[in-house]
Amino acid sequence: MILLICLCFSVPASAEVPLPAPKPNDLAKPPPLKLDKAPAKQLFGAEKLPNKLKSRSIGFYAKGCLAGAKPLAIDGPAWQVMRLSRNRNWGHPVLISTLEKLAAKVKAETKWPGLLVGDISQPRGGPMLTGHASHQVGLDADVWLNPMPKRTFTAREREDTSAVSMANAKFSGVNPKVWTPEHLKVIRLAATMPGVERVLVNPVIKKQLCTDAVGDRSWLAKVRPYWGHDYHMHIRIGCPSGSDSCKAQAAIPGDEECGAPLDAWLKKVRKPDVPPPPPKDKPKPTPPPKPIMLSDLPGECRTVLEAPDADFAPTVAAPGVKPAADPDDQAATPDPTGQDTPVPPTPQ
Repeated sequence: MILLICLCFSVPASAEVPLPAPKPNDLAKPPPLKLDKAPAKQLFGAEKLPNKLKSRSIGFYAKGCLAGAKPLAIDGPAWQVMRLSRNRNWGHPVLISTLEKLAAKVKAETKWPGLLVGDISQPRGGPMLTGHASHQVGLDADVWLNPMPKRTFTAREREDTSAVSMANAKFSGVNPKVWTPEHLKVIRLAATMPGVERVLVNPVIKKQLCTDAVGDRSWLAKVRPYWGHDYHMHIRIGCPSGSDSCKAQAAIPGDEECGAPLDAWLKKVRKPDVPPPPPKDKPKPTPPPKPIMLSDLPGECRTVLEAPDADFAPTVAAPGVKPAADPDDQAATPDPTGQDTPVPPTPQ
């Protein structure tokens, strides 16, 4: 006969085994930012979804916000969205439709399988935590200048794959190893899409377009030379119907501008053959610009922030991914905020 003996001990409450530490997702969310205290880029950068308001662009391209944004699907028949960690695949429905139609035309009329789409806008537009001065009202989109592959990128590849610069080392022209006749076709298709007002590219790209374009060259007027933009083209559409608070950009001159204006740009971007000597006196540090506050934006932008979330699934990046950096700080290149006037390449 086997005798079973049970020894029972009481454990003081203070000696109880502690519960496992909560995971990050289980922790309480940080308190909401105060609308009148935090910079506008923090307020809009914290929003993960658009609101339920009627779709409209509010304010100017570089000083406004976006109500009722719609997403560009992560994968389409002829496009893939890159840099999912930034959550910037949102735009006004007219822009989203324009991009979808452009991608379809590119697939049908060029050798490219489709487009790789970079930044459009945040879910509610507004100033961004990093990068662009514009892209605030859902009417700007960056399209990479390397074609979409024939396979679907993984979420991780969308963060790690880099856009390709079209410029040569000296920025005296395009790099013939990467530039092809298909690039002209793609940019021409973008410039001739209904509603597109501007396509921003690096001056060396504009130079090559001016050299190679044949037949009807009127579309060249919409292709504007600007700082950076050697990795992507920046597509901008005009204020859409129903956006009464949208402030239009000044009209382009209307001619090709393949002469003296372009030559001036080319001189600005070309790297010197011999690097200049360092300055004798150390330059004084420039104080950071005053942050844009919600009060600096149109009054409707407060309503845009306070409105409830729309019923959309959030954009999901690869696990553990932090917002991806731009190739050579492309997003930090100043975007045109008014006329296409030359400005020094410093953050705005």
